[in-house]
Amino acid sequence: MRVTVRLFARLRDITGASELGRDVAPDATIRSVWRQLVAEFPDLRDYERSISSAVNADYARMDQKVSDGDEVAFLPPVSGG
Repeated sequence: MRVTVRLFARLRDITGASELGRDVAPDATIRSVWRQLVAEFPDLRDYERSISSAVNADYARMDQKVSDGDEVAFLPPVSGG
């Protein structure tokens, strides 16, 4: 099955893309999608404990399953004032 991964801010800088298509296993979770990205882009590992994730624009936990055609987004922490 195939998902679209959206990346923002520093995560986008590390991968060089704001959107990536990825083939994932039928029982994939957000976490397994993330691990696939970390295997390809090891610098992402630094953000593992602080990112937020979403599926189809709804915030979701890393253990949520994904479905074919889903959009999975990873968002690093945001600072501002």
